[in-house]
Amino acid sequence: MKKSELLKRVLLGVIVFSMIYSCKEAKKEEKQEVIEVKEPVKAKPFFKLSLAQWSIHKMILEEGLDPYSFAEKAKSWGFEGLEYVSQLYKKELEAANYSKEAMASFVKKCNEESNKHGLKNLIIMIDGQGDLATTNAKERKLAVENHYKWVDAAAAMGCHSIRVNLMGSKIAEEWVLNAVDGLKQLATYAKDKHVNVIVENHGGLSSNASKLAEVMEKVGMDNCGTLPDFGNFCVKRKDGSYYGSECIEEYDNYKGVEELMPFAKAVSAKSYNFDEAGNETKLDYGKLLQIVKNEGYNGFIGVEYEGHKMGEEDGILATKNLLIAASAKLK
Repeated sequence: MKKSELLKRVLLGVIVFSMIYSCKEAKKEEKQEVIEVKEPVKAKPFFKLSLAQWSIHKMILEEGLDPYSFAEKAKSWGFEGLEYVSQLYKKELEAANYSKEAMASFVKKCNEESNKHGLKNLIIMIDGQGDLATTNAKERKLAVENHYKWVDAAAAMGCHSIRVNLMGSKIAEEWVLNAVDGLKQLATYAKDKHVNVIVENHGGLSSNASKLAEVMEKVGMDNCGTLPDFGNFCVKRKDGSYYGSECIEEYDNYKGVEELMPFAKAVSAKSYNFDEAGNETKLDYGKLLQIVKNEGYNGFIGVEYEGHKMGEEDGILATKNLLIAASAKLK
């Protein structure tokens, strides 16, 4: 074979090999492109999650859990915000007669723990400090003044609100009149502290959403609003009490939340029991969350488990998971 002929064959072989190798690489790259498919990003809820301290009241009152471990617990369960309950610190504060020193110590400890765990202080829920809607004007004034220390504490902790109760008269007209007066007095004090005064549907006429909305309209102050709770719509109980006994008259939960949302500074996701699919047995969370979303609310929603069939930790996590799952199905 001539040298020139051999050279041609070698060159032809090189060209053929190069073409085959290039095709293989192209197929290889094409195959890699098909494999590199990113998983779709799951939509985040339209709200942030906070924990109401009442969800662990049994741990604190019955099992001896330190109430100042609230932030640590909430962090471990994946929450961002904290909603304190004043009565869970009652023992130490009442023993000190709610002195300035005792309140300052409460604030200091709460701030240290929330900062340590990177959580945001949001609300202090106040109980046992007097009736802001009582018909007795002198007692109403005293109740207002009893709440001042909690307004100051909320301001020092960076909370946006204190939650108060409106018990008072069972006669609607009297209740509205007195509630407006009590709230105006307290909200006026809280205004300069940049703290909101918010009312939860929490028994009696406060659970009559149309009447509570009427109170809000008549107060007419920017720092006075509501804390719509998905539950707590019992207007009348068998023994006449605000809590405890059998409910014999209940306001419509969905109508109630819808009526309170225009004044909402926060939202409370009450839960009692769950079925095997993880749904709340009494409340349609999808329907309730749609009402909240339709109002344009995108702040914190606080988990408040109040059931008996599950332990507190399991109930808290079940409520949290339901909120996330239900929100993903909304329009």
